[in-house]
Amino acid sequence: MEDPHGVAPRGGGGAALPPTFRAAHFLVTGSARRRARSPGSDGPRRAGPRPGMAEAEAKMKQFGGGGAGLEAERGRFPYCVVWTPIPVLTWLFPIIGHMGICTSTGVIRDFAGPYFVSEDNMAFGKPVKYWKLDPSKVYSTGSNAWDTAVHDASEEYKHRMHNLCCDNCHSHVALALNLMRYDNSTSWNMVKLCFFSLLYGKYVSIGGFVKTWLPFVLFLGVIVTVVLTLHLR
Repeated sequence: MEDPHGVAPRGGGGAALPPTFRAAHFLVTGSARRRARSPGSDGPRRAGPRPGMAEAEAKMKQFGGGGAGLEAERGRFPYCVVWTPIPVLTWLFPIIGHMGICTSTGVIRDFAGPYFVSEDNMAFGKPVKYWKLDPSKVYSTGSNAWDTAVHDASEEYKHRMHNLCCDNCHSHVALALNLMRYDNSTSWNMVKLCFFSLLYGKYVSIGGFVKTWLPFVLFLGVIVTVVLTLHLR
């Protein structure tokens, strides 16, 4: 027997919903499903990058790009003065060592001996300490003033005799800084560089620090031991 509303009953004896009720039910459930799938729903979302992550990564890579970054493993120290120990001499006087200056791409130039300025092959081994300079403090005019000054100083020292006390690797670096008028100064010299390198220089690694100071500490320990032994006798 037909239902008075014209809707056939469902199997199993349950009464069917009228057509208007079924249409309303479809609209409600369909709308709920669309909200669940929409990006603005309260459902689970994929984790996106945290705010500020891009800026943090950019700061971490501030020396990167174009192969001109500070890379100690490859011996690249752009806009830096670099330093390495000299066997025996540094063991006795740890503040004295061999110094060089790097180009804007990190290539090391150092006055390595009479009439010879090394390029990318620092005398006495890889740098253990570096002093990062600020290229914005170069007051010399002209394009690429930093590299020009480093080049001109190196060419000049290719015609000079090496003198350990008066005209040495520190003097070569000082000439480069004077030519570029770094920090608006033309009074750079080996004594000033030795002091500033000791004050502002950073060790490349713990191994570099040990390589610089351990021989001196051992040598000092031997002297103290000998003195105490003789004194106690």
